[in-house]
Amino acid sequence: MANITNLKKLGVSLLALSLLFPMVISSANAQQVTINGAGATFPFPLIDTWRVEYKKVNPDVNVNYASIGSGGGIKQFLEKTVDFGATDAPLTQTEFTKAGNPVHIPETIGSVVLSYNIPGIQDNSLKLSGPVIADIFLGKITKWDDPNIKELNPSLALPSNNINVVHRSDGSGTTFVFTDYLSKISQEWADRVGASKSVPWPTGIGAPGNEGVSASILGSENSIGYVELAYALTAKMNYAAIQNKEGSFVLPSINSTMAAVESVSAVLPNGSASWNNVSLTNAVGQNSYPISSFSYIVLYKELSTNPSINQQKAKSIVDFISWAITDGQKFSEPLGYVPLPAPVVDLNKQTLSSLTFNGNPISTN
Repeated sequence: MANITNLKKLGVSLLALSLLFPMVISSANAQQVTINGAGATFPFPLIDTWRVEYKKVNPDVNVNYASIGSGGGIKQFLEKTVDFGATDAPLTQTEFTKAGNPVHIPETIGSVVLSYNIPGIQDNSLKLSGPVIADIFLGKITKWDDPNIKELNPSLALPSNNINVVHRSDGSGTTFVFTDYLSKISQEWADRVGASKSVPWPTGIGAPGNEGVSASILGSENSIGYVELAYALTAKMNYAAIQNKEGSFVLPSINSTMAAVESVSAVLPNGSASWNNVSLTNAVGQNSYPISSFSYIVLYKELSTNPSINQQKAKSIVDFISWAITDGQKFSEPLGYVPLPAPVVDLNKQTLSSLTFNGNPISTN
């Protein structure tokens, strides 16, 4: 009889605990969800921060992101081996058609900078114009004391050393942004090389990812290359002020990149339309930094198109991205990225609300 009484008391105690701590029991039984993404190295510092911070918001969701370059991310997205792709270059018309019903979600905004390693030239004091940058990467300007560079920098003691050019070796959205800019300011570049995630470089050595280009510049004196601002800031690299469309020499910053965004934010397409013609490079405005870009998450509008996504994962993806484009934006500025302006956030919210799973809308938290 005593044992029965004790069992009854234990049952009452467990019932009381379940009523007092329902969230604990629910959390313990919750199913873990893993979201896999791949693509651009451009936003990796921010996405990696989101990966850590979102775990505090929703402990049941793990976000994995492979920083392999925009070309690799789009390839894996189209092959449906990841849940989302990330790219700094909007899908081409061919990629867009192949994907069927994709959407573009701008996740952040950044700048591509011309980082350099010239002994004695510090404090981001080098000035460059678009035509000079194009001629350096075309292999036409080969020494740092070239008259065209000296004319822009009369107060600098430029060395008579060869310029070591570094570029990306992988399919890269950062390359697309950089070559898109060069194609706008140099007809020779547009005709000979063009704008793409991978181009036939006329000169220089290749390195993989923003990480690889940064390391190559730091490890080689008299070098120059293009990297996303966050990498230059993290590695404490020097970078050039670039002459913009209005003739002003502008350093990349939150404000100068935002000035470029403001020139196009009112005329962006809806999320499920093609973004192939969206570009922030060589933007108008006295204070605009000329090599700025959105970075995008790409998803299928009908998420069941990817067989690895079930209904629970579909909701987790939408919830995570909804957080990233709102609360997650507070992590942008400390890393050198520009928080999404309100019109872009609103556009993203409309895009997320249009996503479906088996034809049904996916509700967000």
